[in-house]
Amino acid sequence: MPSIETLLSDVSVFPVMGEKLDASNSIKMDFSPTNPELPLVDISNTETFNSYVFGLLNRAGKRFGHGGYFEHRVIYSRSAVFATQESDFRDIHMGVDIWAEARTPVFAPLDAVVHSFHDNAGFGNYGPTIILQHEIKGKVFYSLYGHLAKTDLENLKINQAISKGEKFCHLGPYPENGDWPPHLHFQLMCDLMGNHGDFPGVCSHRDLEKYRQICPDPAILIGY
Repeated sequence: MPSIETLLSDVSVFPVMGEKLDASNSIKMDFSPTNPELPLVDISNTETFNSYVFGLLNRAGKRFGHGGYFEHRVIYSRSAVFATQESDFRDIHMGVDIWAEARTPVFAPLDAVVHSFHDNAGFGNYGPTIILQHEIKGKVFYSLYGHLAKTDLENLKINQAISKGEKFCHLGPYPENGDWPPHLHFQLMCDLMGNHGDFPGVCSHRDLEKYRQICPDPAILIGY
């Protein structure tokens, strides 16, 4: 499959948050081990973690925070969801996170159909999740939207058509969003590997190159 940038080079894209993210409305957020502030934040406490995230946004005067594509992160120590049977912890983030207030709307960047959806409940998990299927120039790929509101799954149907620019989901509040500060986990996949309503959003270091080939950078669909 050609790169997403090549595939969409002459295709109109609608920004997934309804507006392009740039320096005027957003800041990059760093959840890697190089951030000296993180050891001072009790990320296991969602209210404390939430205050930290929105404190950054408020001080910057921005509506959105973004970042995280194949970022090595320290925040996954808050949940056993990210441990593996091989004792190889998963802490490489494969999508992009967009942090904003709960109920912020999310829009389809391209025409799509609903591939699958599921409430991946549990502390640290995705919570309500939708996967859309796209076909451009005969090539099929998928976009995943995690940490949504429970109401977004009501009345949704497999193979339901979703138009480019259509508002089809929202950032969910905690704890229903997997108990995270409100944000969208946005990820592209060229192969779902048999998954429905779920797909790994975080991998171990040993699987990094494998998933880098499957999950292209979604920046072109966000605008930054």
